[in-house]
Amino acid sequence: MPPSTNDRSICVFAGSSPGSEPAFAAAARELGGELVSRGFGLVYGGASVGLMGILADTVLNAGGHVYGVMPDFLATKEIAHAGLSEMKITKSMHERKDAMAARANGFIALPGGFGTFEEFFEVITWAQLGLHAKPCALLNVNGYYDALLRFIDHAVESRFLRAENRAMVLHASNAKTLPLATSKSTPRSTSSSP
Repeated sequence: MPPSTNDRSICVFAGSSPGSEPAFAAAARELGGELVSRGFGLVYGGASVGLMGILADTVLNAGGHVYGVMPDFLATKEIAHAGLSEMKITKSMHERKDAMAARANGFIALPGGFGTFEEFFEVITWAQLGLHAKPCALLNVNGYYDALLRFIDHAVESRFLRAENRAMVLHASNAKTLPLATSKSTPRSTSSSP
């Protein structure tokens, strides 16, 4: 039986493009397989395109549960995945992110663009503020996030970020070594978050 998104699910932020390197798509497939093998469902943005679509298809093909969340203005552009276990249509991006966070035991960012960056930094900010205790990790495929990690270290050196908050940004180069969720990272609503 597929894992329940109410019990054990990981929210993954990812690009709506497949990117320039075959390694990005391969990493999405590896992550999808790893989620299912570890008994996690997938929560994601609901698209059928790019790394998002590759990840969702991999989880579905392996018998896993996929919960997609998409605002109505994107769903009408026909990028919504039609074959998910569950799909929630929201009225706004803010409602989308809150619904995704509420169903997740942890967060992972695959390579992506502005949307992926923004979503990841929002959940890591919520963790810094104590609004949740769920792990937040970057899947650093082929060094995609190397420059970002160096910049975060620069923020620590410049005393705009504390070392203990920097430590909340987990990262690994492949899905097998990526930290997922722990028993204390149960889903909790972030509706009161900034």
